[in-house]
Amino acid sequence: MSDRVLLTVDGGNSKTHVAVAREDGSLLALAAGPLSSPHHLGVGGCVDLLERLVGEAAAEAAVDPPVDVGRVMLAGVDLPGEEETLQAALDERPWGRNLRVGNDTFAVLRAGTDRPWGIAVVCGSGINCVGVAPDGRHARFPALGPITGDWGGGYDIGLAALHAAARAEDGRGPGTTLERAVPAFFGLETPQEVAEAIHAGRIPQRRLERLAPTVFAEASHDPVAAEILERLVREVAAMARVAIERLGIEREPVEVLLGGGVLQNGDGPLIDCIAASLQRVGPSISVRRTASPPIVGAALLALDDLGADGAAQARLREELDAAVARLPEPRMEPVG
Repeated sequence: MSDRVLLTVDGGNSKTHVAVAREDGSLLALAAGPLSSPHHLGVGGCVDLLERLVGEAAAEAAVDPPVDVGRVMLAGVDLPGEEETLQAALDERPWGRNLRVGNDTFAVLRAGTDRPWGIAVVCGSGINCVGVAPDGRHARFPALGPITGDWGGGYDIGLAALHAAARAEDGRGPGTTLERAVPAFFGLETPQEVAEAIHAGRIPQRRLERLAPTVFAEASHDPVAAEILERLVREVAAMARVAIERLGIEREPVEVLLGGGVLQNGDGPLIDCIAASLQRVGPSISVRRTASPPIVGAALLALDDLGADGAAQARLREELDAAVARLPEPRMEPVG
């Protein structure tokens, strides 16, 4: 096997990973940084951030770009025109000879399975889904938030929790333990204090993304929190169902892979409820969390481009899984 080198990027709405590896699956470097989604930073800001992280990873790996092949998988690259714009911007950078841009949902799918097809639903800050049929056809969503009918990312869950807490506090809504749990998360006493702190800019509104685990914990005994969780189940199942039906693979043994912080950190009943809902779509549909982080999927896609064997794929998955696990928890960055 040759000494060809690959460069891979997984960039989301909360963190970014950049990895450099060899064709034999040996990991040379892993760099981590803040969010890189072009929705938040613009294409210029996104590429500038990636350039810094690529430089760090290349220096650690003792590799001089351009590398032989690369995959740049990002949240916020949802439409064909967005992919083309970012691809053109990256083509101007001397990072790799064969650098391909794509949405991060494809990395989540590849991280969760060794098959070349399946369904991936990503629920992090926002929500998105991609489906790939056995014959290579794709089913995708615009995933632009409420304007394209989306609900279910961490931000939506957190906002729903604060909404319910505020209405419980002033009497417009039913009582809920979220009235205490939501402000406690922020170290405050009441939902109104949280609202005022967000309004005044003392708390970045994007920090609502971090409320999802609180909602899940309260859902075990609080009907209002349980209703938010049930809505999430419906939204995840609906995206997967539509992707499956568009591809016409209802009778196939479809794997539905769940990724993103919200679904990765959700409890067992959440996954079981999604699976139960999808059993009505097709009898052979299985649902599980991805076993590896998205940067692993991006790296495996690059290895696929090189035609690497199974041993190289297994080695890179193992080494990159371990390297990501050693990274510190990313710090929440203010957005907007």
